Amino acid sequence: MSHPALIFDRNRLRQHRDRASATISHSDFLFRECARLLADRLPDINRTFPRVLDLGAHHGYLHEYISHMNGIEWMVQADLSARMITHAKGARVVCDEEFLPFADASFDLVTSVFSLHWINDLPGTLIQINRMLKPGGLMMVMLPGGKTLMELRQSFEHAELAITGGLSPRVSPFVDTRDGAGLLQRAGFTSPVADSDTLNIHYDNPLKLVEDLRASGETNTLLASAKGCMRRSIFDAAMDYYQEHFAQANGKVTASCEVVTLTGWKKDA
Repeated sequence: MSHPALIFDRNRLRQHRDRASATISHSDFLFRECARLLADRLPDINRTFPRVLDLGAHHGYLHEYISHMNGIEWMVQADLSARMITHAKGARVVCDEEFLPFADASFDLVTSVFSLHWINDLPGTLIQINRMLKPGGLMMVMLPGGKTLMELRQSFEHAELAITGGLSPRVSPFVDTRDGAGLLQRAGFTSPVADSDTLNIHYDNPLKLVEDLRASGETNTLLASAKGCMRRSIFDAAMDYYQEHFAQANGKVTASCEVVTLTGWKKDA
């Protein structure tokens, strides 16, 4: 757990997803929207993908959108949490995205929607995905980008500095769009493309955002987080700062979500 390459506690992530398996359906609008956005891209690709793997499938959102597209015949849905993936329809498997158990050249398409941002070694996982793709296969994944939850990040930083004079990481680091194509090239993909869109989500108050993050299993798993629970005074001060600085005229607050899409092809002779 003290290895310098480790950023996230994967066991804690599994626990969060196990817990969220019963509540995510009340807060899954972002997963569904991103799955829809990914599905919208497939018809523009003049290729068929008979065998598909979806990593971090949660309740099987992407399967609902693409299982009938581009000649898909068989789609495997994988997730770290057995409790989470049991809700998906079709072929399912429990596995850790950091140690993928699939054979070389097994799939024509590998997808992932908002799951690979919890990977300690993202380049290593991308290399594994490249290995699992057939020649000419496609990888298309969506991750939160660097601007995601910038309002929440700023609020926690301001509150903790004011109360303790120091900082603890409260929001996960995210992929920068500018680095996306480089990550794909490093993993051996051809024609790498990284692009991003920003979604602005509106809440009645910042506490509703925190409740949604918890309900969907997306709360902090950083190993470098301060030990124990956050002090109530810091949390309350952060919520007050959020409301004061990021509220609209109608009192609702904005939460930014930058959606980064990484697309790359397996080299085909």
